[in-house]
Amino acid sequence: MRECVLDASIVLQWFSAAHPASSAGALRLREEFEAGDVDVTAPSLIHLEILNVAGRGWGWGADALAELGEGLEDLGFDLVEPDLAAVVRWVAAGLTAYDAAYVAVAEAAAIPLVTLDRTILDAAPAIAQPA
Repeated sequence: MRECVLDASIVLQWFSAAHPASSAGALRLREEFEAGDVDVTAPSLIHLEILNVAGRGWGWGADALAELGEGLEDLGFDLVEPDLAAVVRWVAAGLTAYDAAYVAVAEAAAIPLVTLDRTILDAAPAIAQPA
């Protein structure tokens, strides 16, 4: 089984493939995850970040957000808290604290971070990989 950290840019595609940034790679990862071929770890903030984008960015209403929240909990990702010192180091390298949390989790677990975020890919090429 393959292990990886997924960030919100990937998981958002799982819940709204109709949005312009849809990625075949992200959707393929969902299929692999649902088949039990991928074990996913993420910082605990992933749910908050996804809800924020769906509510504020996409304009989803309360019912859709509630359904999304249930769907996120049902995924069963291994949610962990990133090491704050590692987050600080990645923020100093130019990432937002949120993006740095994903990189720090992947770094600590010694598994790749899969993302669609070009800033993360550029800042952490030894850790992050595109979908």
